Amino acid sequence: QVRLVESGGGLVQAGGSLRLSCAASGSIFSVRDMGWYRQTDGKQRELVATITTPGSTNYADSVKGRVTISRDSAKNLVSLQMDRLRPEDTAVYYCYARLSVTGSTWIFNNYWGQGTQVTVSS
Repeated sequence: QVRLVESGGGLVQAGGSLRLSCAASGSIFSVRDMGWYRQTDGKQRELVATITTPGSTNYADSVKGRVTISRDSAKNLVSLQMDRLRPEDTAVYYCYARLSVTGSTWIFNNYWGQGTQVTVSS
């Protein structure tokens, strides 16, 4: 059993900052990628940022320069520092991890957190 638990969402004024964190726990053998996606009503879930095990990062164009993803691989933690937030950043943010579990060490699957609401007021 694998769990991803997010924290740090909330309400912030435009121009403000929030930091999201996510901890993965359970029978984890190896984590390949971790990251964040977001979703608003009626739209598909979209990439915000991802980070690989070696530390390579990928950001959506809409957040480049305003968002920084970081990871503590030893603790299976991923964080998302969001600055200069805009109303259009309002969404439910989902933590993501691609990992393998003990007993199936060569099979990598995608796991998701339950989501945390970020609301940016204008």
